[in-house]
Amino acid sequence: MSDPQEQIIGLRKMLIVKERESADLQDKVQELTAQLNTRPVVSTARQPLSDPRVITVDDALVLQEVGIYEYHHPLENADSYKQALTDLRLAIREAVKTSVAVVVANKFSFNNSLAEGRRLTSDLSKLMLRAYNAEAENCVRTIRAGNLDTAKRRLDKAATDIEKLGAAMQMHVSPAYHALRTKELELTADYMIKVQEEREAAREERERLREERKVEQELAAERERLDKEHAHYRSVLQRLTDAGQDTREIEDQLSRIADAIAQNDFRAANIRAGYVYVISNIGAFGPNVVKIGLTRRLEPLDRVRELGGASVPFPFDVHAVYFSDDAVTLENELHKEFGPKRLNHANLRREFFFATPEEVRRVLAKKIGNLLDYNDSPEATQYFQSKRSWPDDTRFSVVGDWR
Repeated sequence: MSDPQEQIIGLRKMLIVKERESADLQDKVQELTAQLNTRPVVSTARQPLSDPRVITVDDALVLQEVGIYEYHHPLENADSYKQALTDLRLAIREAVKTSVAVVVANKFSFNNSLAEGRRLTSDLSKLMLRAYNAEAENCVRTIRAGNLDTAKRRLDKAATDIEKLGAAMQMHVSPAYHALRTKELELTADYMIKVQEEREAAREERERLREERKVEQELAAERERLDKEHAHYRSVLQRLTDAGQDTREIEDQLSRIADAIAQNDFRAANIRAGYVYVISNIGAFGPNVVKIGLTRRLEPLDRVRELGGASVPFPFDVHAVYFSDDAVTLENELHKEFGPKRLNHANLRREFFFATPEEVRRVLAKKIGNLLDYNDSPEATQYFQSKRSWPDDTRFSVVGDWR
């Protein structure tokens, strides 16, 4: 039996060796973490999505690549996505707690000891998982609708790099755990888009309700005015009749007022009646862009003046304002006709189209007949007065090309 002093010395030497080896492993993990945190190569040219060496991080370029956003896990509303994310993150935490996030070799030995090998692989697996989760959390924090594919490729690359470094010990991130974190990216992007859509819908609904209240107030005020005018002429008619004078002019006025009251009541009862307008703003949007909209205002130009407020540099030019008993259908038909020429294909509630006023006039004439009042050319007085004072490099020509 060896001397106890020698045993202690031997144990100390073994401990020193293990500490050195552990330090070497930690250095490797730190190197891996630094590699994962290094900013990916930015590509200014379009690269094939299948190329794992180049990751495009420019959101504008990626948005152009993916086109209109498509949901990966279609749910009803933002609350549904929020709950799904909560459930998914519980599953992610459970996978970490049960030590199934990283695949570890059970028979790896260290200094001919399986117990020491298990302890070493357990420590290293925690470091590997920390590096992987750091990249995953970074991807989640920076996720946008346009860079989802980029984030997923970054996470795939992180898992691949970790697997390479752990190959000697047969360690890698579990495919099931990687799938959970990938799904987290998809749900996060879906949730952000759904929140954005719901906010936009709520804003437009508030705008619609404000518009309806204005219409109701205008119609109520107009009915009150017409009732007072009708009562006045009824009184005049009674006095003229009692005096035996000619009442034909007053009767004509009463007939006109009665028609106006009937029209006003029809407008109040029929929510589909209104004005379809065609307007443009060459100074704000350039030539050959029109807005085709609808308003139920008594004075439709009030709505046009509101649209040309402080949010745009110049007022809108009116090309046509047409009253229709079913303005909703007429507007929808025009939008469908010019649908492929929309400026905004992601939000169909934006009513701007790449079209000339003449093109809209021809389509409108096919649906309602000839228009008596239609302006093909924009007046754009303020635009033309201002253009000469613009810096040369910001001017654009009236034929539609930026200089």
